[in-house]
Amino acid sequence: MKILIIEDEELAVRKLSKLLLDLDESIQIVGTCASVRASVAWLNAHSNESAVRPDLILMDIELADGQSFEIFEQTTVSAPVIFTTSYDEYALRAFKVNSIDYLLKPIKRHELEASLDKYKRTHYNQIGAVAGKNEASSGVDIDALVQQLRQHIQPADYRRRFLVKHLQQWVPVEVSDIAYFYSEEGVSLFKTVHNQKFSLDYPLDELEAMLDPAHFFRANRQYIVHINTVQQVHPYFNNKLKLILKPNTDDEVLVSRERATDFKRWMGK
Repeated sequence: MKILIIEDEELAVRKLSKLLLDLDESIQIVGTCASVRASVAWLNAHSNESAVRPDLILMDIELADGQSFEIFEQTTVSAPVIFTTSYDEYALRAFKVNSIDYLLKPIKRHELEASLDKYKRTHYNQIGAVAGKNEASSGVDIDALVQQLRQHIQPADYRRRFLVKHLQQWVPVEVSDIAYFYSEEGVSLFKTVHNQKFSLDYPLDELEAMLDPAHFFRANRQYIVHINTVQQVHPYFNNKLKLILKPNTDDEVLVSRERATDFKRWMGK
């Protein structure tokens, strides 16, 4: 079985790939895409290549440059899709009713296995576009379901970029390029994934409310970290957790005992 993964979080891609291969060694991950733009380009480039044309697509709803629904508007998606998302089950019941599957994050092994089994029962050897529509041969109209789901899910208005002072000018910095926010002597700062440091006028409490909680976690009073920044997690004294971030930090970044369970759940454990 050939699978395409559309997911903008590197850690989630690694975990999902491992889960898939643990469940079935014959699975081939034929590609990974982190954005709407990259997904459309990949599907257009490989739609006629049988060696890599996916039998199944695992697709996150929220991507780096928008919602994955936009992919269906820009290209033909002929393979069955399993959506992965942090949205609650109530918002997604339309998919269940119409026999398209979805997985809630953090993805659990037994739920992924059940979805793959469902795919094998209903879609295997039955893949292809029907009458030029984004419709799997099982008869499920993906276009209609996407429109139905869009009515239920309204994306939160989280910040996508900050305008910051650099030398004698103002420069925009995309939130997706920020590794972590932190406080130092009462000043709010952040470091980018390229280890650039900038200051902000917002206190961390206000910043926390501006950021997508699927991507950022308030580790403690001093740090808000991006999920892809966390390189290692170590047990620490009194049931705390010690985080190793990239870029490196000058301070120890600890998650309190009270927040440790929430942090592990956020990381996908």
